[in-house]
Amino acid sequence: METFHVQFTRTLTSADVKQNIPFSFSVPKGTTQITIRLSFSPWIVDGRKNMLTLSVFDPHGWRGAGHRHGEQHDVIIHTVSATPGYRAGEIHAGEWTVVVDTHLIMPNVPLSIQLEIAGTDDVVEGSPQVWTRAEHRARARGWYRGDLHAHTIHSDAAWDVPDLLAWAKTNQLDFCTLSDHNSVSGLPRMDALNSAELLTIGGSELTTFWGHALALGLREWVDWRVRAANHAYGERTMNHIADEVNARGGLFIIAHPCSVGDPQCTGCRWMYETMMPGNAPAVEVWNEHWASPSDNNEDALALAFDWLNQGHRLALTAGTDNHGRSAEQTREPYGFNVVYADELSEREILNAIRAGHLYLSSGPALELTASAGDTRAMLGDVLNVNDGAPVRVTAQWNHSPAHAQLALIVDGVPRETCTANENGAQEWQLTGGRERWGLVTLRDENGVMLALTNPIYFDSRDKK
Repeated sequence: METFHVQFTRTLTSADVKQNIPFSFSVPKGTTQITIRLSFSPWIVDGRKNMLTLSVFDPHGWRGAGHRHGEQHDVIIHTVSATPGYRAGEIHAGEWTVVVDTHLIMPNVPLSIQLEIAGTDDVVEGSPQVWTRAEHRARARGWYRGDLHAHTIHSDAAWDVPDLLAWAKTNQLDFCTLSDHNSVSGLPRMDALNSAELLTIGGSELTTFWGHALALGLREWVDWRVRAANHAYGERTMNHIADEVNARGGLFIIAHPCSVGDPQCTGCRWMYETMMPGNAPAVEVWNEHWASPSDNNEDALALAFDWLNQGHRLALTAGTDNHGRSAEQTREPYGFNVVYADELSEREILNAIRAGHLYLSSGPALELTASAGDTRAMLGDVLNVNDGAPVRVTAQWNHSPAHAQLALIVDGVPRETCTANENGAQEWQLTGGRERWGLVTLRDENGVMLALTNPIYFDSRDKK
């Protein structure tokens, strides 16, 4: 039997874009299911799709988000089950709020929206599926390969959690991360499929109106809504969000910062002036495959070099951003993260990434070390050296295609280049006090990135 039924209609214009518009309603005691339908028109204007998404809050907090495309969004939240992106469980009596998040409203054409919400007290036997994190026996210190950025049907992907993990195993990954858009509803099942064969890592992609960021290692929802100082709920900046993620033990990573933005990929380009890179400890410089035209990875790498030259010490990461593309559907190889961690566990993988102890690769192995006297550093480390003292930098690689080009990049500028056939090593000498950081890249004969290390930083003892 229906316990309540409410309907909201509204006309929006481009003045309402990039807003979180709340619609509140009262849920009576005894309600066991809530259905929500958002419909809007027109969906397509001048060949571009308007994009509205939903976030739902009960009297106790977040109950889910549906970050997906389309002109109609249907949501069911029941005591036993829920639409992917949302959480099943008790339907608490009191004030609920559905928030319409207006990611893109094309100009010059009014957008009519209709929001219909109803509740019932139908009784269904059973209780919500309870997933528990499967035990994972951590492997010892070593190099581990994995992905930090992927999606499922709990946001806008074509596959479910088991399909994502099957793909990860096919690609012989050691770890795989789920980072659905503004939702953590898929993480319980992700954790239940944790195994000795494949470590699962939790997280979400904070899909804001002016840029995306990964919040890894967290299993509770992170409020992604950036608010101006005069907002009724108080100021919330992206700097605040990054601080919150890091304080909660998570890892905040700026995602695909130079991606195409509105209207082709709304909100995808990083636009936060106070977060260039601000308090972000890491930046994703390799999204999807290297030559992806929408991600502009070359520009992202150049931006990261600029930030490094400003004195920031950042971890450089990769993410497949896989939304359900199998190996057979992907002509170009993805870039993965190859991490040197104390053990294969979520905590130690994320700690190693914070430290910059990783290289990025679509296949070849590529390591970098530097030494001065008896002092030695690996990628991500700081090498303290006297001014004028010799610094030896060594790169080693394996499984490189013929005619690949290995380049030493110092302070963002190519210093030396050599041909790197299948396996080998190359050594260079720098001078203490002259350089601030260095890394190496490995590209194929057409210039496409094959592997990229994180930088080693050089500090002068004489200037301390």
